[in-house]
Amino acid sequence: MTDELFARMPIPKAYMTLALPVVMSMVVQLVYNMADTFFIALTGDTALIAGVSVCTPLFTLMLAFGDLFGLGGSSVIARLFGAGRKADGKRLSIFCFYGAIAFGLLAAVVLLFLRGPMLALLGAEGEVIPHAAAYYSWFIAGAPFVIFSLVPTNLLRTAGCPKISMNASILGAVINIALDPVLIFGLELGAAGAAMATVIGYICSDIYAVCYIRRHCAELSLDLPALSIDRKEIQAIVSIGLAAAVTNFTQTLGIAMTNRSLLPYGSDAIAVMGIVMKIIMIVALVVVGLAFGGQPLIGYTYGAKDKVRLQKVIAFALKAVVGTSLVLAAGIALFAGPVMHIFLEQPELIAQGVTMLYWQLPAIVFMGIGLVLICTFQATGKSLPALLLSLCRQGIVYALALAILPLWFGYNGVIAAQLAADIVTVLIAVLLYRSCLLS
Repeated sequence: MTDELFARMPIPKAYMTLALPVVMSMVVQLVYNMADTFFIALTGDTALIAGVSVCTPLFTLMLAFGDLFGLGGSSVIARLFGAGRKADGKRLSIFCFYGAIAFGLLAAVVLLFLRGPMLALLGAEGEVIPHAAAYYSWFIAGAPFVIFSLVPTNLLRTAGCPKISMNASILGAVINIALDPVLIFGLELGAAGAAMATVIGYICSDIYAVCYIRRHCAELSLDLPALSIDRKEIQAIVSIGLAAAVTNFTQTLGIAMTNRSLLPYGSDAIAVMGIVMKIIMIVALVVVGLAFGGQPLIGYTYGAKDKVRLQKVIAFALKAVVGTSLVLAAGIALFAGPVMHIFLEQPELIAQGVTMLYWQLPAIVFMGIGLVLICTFQATGKSLPALLLSLCRQGIVYALALAILPLWFGYNGVIAAQLAADIVTVLIAVLLYRSCLLS
């Protein structure tokens, strides 16, 4: 299945076979996040809602840790498979699985020990602290399962089993949604119940993936006694994984910088931008799924040294991502008013939200181009360019845009900063691509 999918199947079919399950997983996660927010909001307890909300960055942190082994391992193993070194790819998969477990255990111990300072850093104060502490404790206790889940999710796609990866993600989300009302309301566990439901969902997802790998996936292994890896191989995995992890960190940083920049314009501006970003997330998740879904195909083709097919894969990825983002962005722009009205009643706030949407939607197109090139660098083992681009979009370049544009354009400069950052990031990405992969 691996060689047929990656080497001989027509590029559009191969790419979409890998990417569509990732998109579906992203959509399911979006539905889950909305459902989770819905159940918490039903309590009517603002302190509880705030307690769970302040812990949201913990998800990004765990996903960043998981990417070290999941996306990093996927990149290296895909190239090994493409080069015909399947035994080496299988051997390295063992390190990725158990490395994630060990790192998860260490992270859980350290973060539980630092619970007080971490809660203060997350912004938990006063009556919010007990709820945030309850959620934090249970979620961090389950950190090994959350971090581990990123490994089979990515490696199964690399092994040519994208549907199994999707099924694992969907299973975890469905169980999570089903347990939320039972634990939050039925057992009256509140924030602790929400965290328990999340962790149990990840545990079920992990069990499903592990069972499949043991029984049906010869390309990957969980045989610990067969573990063998040298320093260069570890460095290759972690260096690529670090770039992916930085992307997650900068997303959280970007939200914080946006909110801080909007402070002079009132709390309404921050609240409306929060709603706008949730709407943008719908399009962004589809684009992210399409961009990252094809990463194993790019890595395999690069490892096989098939330059002609590699260029065709990258070209198709760009067409698919740009075309999809244009259609989705145009659709939301066309119905921007009614979409904002779903969340807001006041005409002035709706108008403010529509303006923000008009500035944010074009950025999705440029974001898609940037993500394809980041994925290309990650898949081909170019860790430095991947890291530099990961630091740009919602990191260095975005910070500069937020510092400069408001000086000239005030409020409009703040809401236009993301578009400006994405355009500059794409220009940098193209220059890096030409120098690193076309030279």
